[in-house]
Amino acid sequence: MIDDIDASSETVGPAQSSAVTPLARWLREGARTAVFMRPRTEGLQAGPSTLLMLLVLLVLCGIGLQRWALDEPARFDATAIASGWLATVLTLGTCWVVARSRISAAEQRVRAPTTPTLFGLLLAQELVLALPLGLAYLAALQWAPEPPPDEVDAWPEAVWMLSLLWIALAAAVVLWRQTSRPGLARLAIVLNATVTLMLPVAAPAPPYWVLVEPQRAPLAAAEAPAFIPSQAILEAQVKALPSALDRLQPARPGVVDLYAITFGPFAEEDVFSREAALVSELMRTRFDARQRVVQLQNHSSTAGDVPWATPLNLQRSIERIAALMNLDEDILFIHLTSHGARDGRLAASFEPLAIDEVTPQQLAGWLDAAGIRYRVISISACYSGSWIEPLAGPGTLVMTAADALHTSYGCGRKSELTFFGRAMYDEQLRHTHSFEAAHAAVRPLIDQREREAGKTDGYSNPQISVGAAIRGPLLSLEQRLDAMSP
Repeated sequence: MIDDIDASSETVGPAQSSAVTPLARWLREGARTAVFMRPRTEGLQAGPSTLLMLLVLLVLCGIGLQRWALDEPARFDATAIASGWLATVLTLGTCWVVARSRISAAEQRVRAPTTPTLFGLLLAQELVLALPLGLAYLAALQWAPEPPPDEVDAWPEAVWMLSLLWIALAAAVVLWRQTSRPGLARLAIVLNATVTLMLPVAAPAPPYWVLVEPQRAPLAAAEAPAFIPSQAILEAQVKALPSALDRLQPARPGVVDLYAITFGPFAEEDVFSREAALVSELMRTRFDARQRVVQLQNHSSTAGDVPWATPLNLQRSIERIAALMNLDEDILFIHLTSHGARDGRLAASFEPLAIDEVTPQQLAGWLDAAGIRYRVISISACYSGSWIEPLAGPGTLVMTAADALHTSYGCGRKSELTFFGRAMYDEQLRHTHSFEAAHAAVRPLIDQREREAGKTDGYSNPQISVGAAIRGPLLSLEQRLDAMSP
């Protein structure tokens, strides 16, 4: 048990001076408590300006460390500052409970630290710990050995958890030393330490920095002709989606049918339109979805023929398919291919048009509103693992080209298909009708090809999530398609 109160560390007698304590003194005492030494609280006085300064320094430290961890271009998201304050508010409340317990105690003659002083001391302590622990985490990310394909990065995870444990324990020691007996104050300290340790794991705050795609040079005319939205193209496009939706066939009684949508919103690189076209054709021919596929893509060569890949067109396609399919047995397959960001945004570009980006939350909302029970969602994009949590469910299979922390590979002007698109749709699914089996075969194959290609930021680590309720319809579909195969 931590030692009881040491009255010699407190001020006895006259009230503390109202003079503002210099920042250097706060940091010095914060450093002492960070290594579990007793703070010298005599003369420490925290006013609103002191607390605000320490809070601002903590936020700036977090912003700086997060940016340092990113090698890619990123934009600052100021809205993230408004999130993640629950633990801070709880710590302030705990300081108040501890300070009040001292006021009513028998040792009230002892001048104990006030609520602002305790709170300021904990802020200074966290500020002192933030830099070395943050640098240790960055070092683990940089120099830890690459894990096997099926494992997480153990070293960075361990450093992170140990850092959270250190911060929580150091704060608990400071507060515990201000109590002398079991009671509400010590219960509050334990609760605060638990929340400090678990909240970043259970509900992590949004990042201050969001990755953005770097500026790209204009595509060569021979590779991708410029898109000119002429009147003829615009008039043809008005009819393109209704025509595509009108060609869709209704569900067949007693048959588990697959409906499919492919979505390629990034027009500047041909690889995405090629992949959308290939996946569409694969679904038509190998998955018996000839009159049940909607292809949405942005590209100058198909601007007047193929419906554009816009969020509204995707939503309308989902709604139309929901009206045609048997919601109790049929499956909707959606393949999205583009550049991706850490926050889940799927890049969209079709100059000079302004195309909104699609997010996993939007897609989940459209599917739920349409009442579609069984879904297979495929995302070929960097950081696409961030789509799993918003989309996963009992009736959903979600598979991605990467996890939430890594880039995928194979986009660019020289690529015929992305690494994931090639391995999954041009290779493995030509030999099996099982999405699970194909994805399992894809993982080591992509790992090998990324190593051979010299990928420097780690294995993309494709992910999959399979809900229990969709296994039955998928098995029925696989058995029917296997029986049809020569």
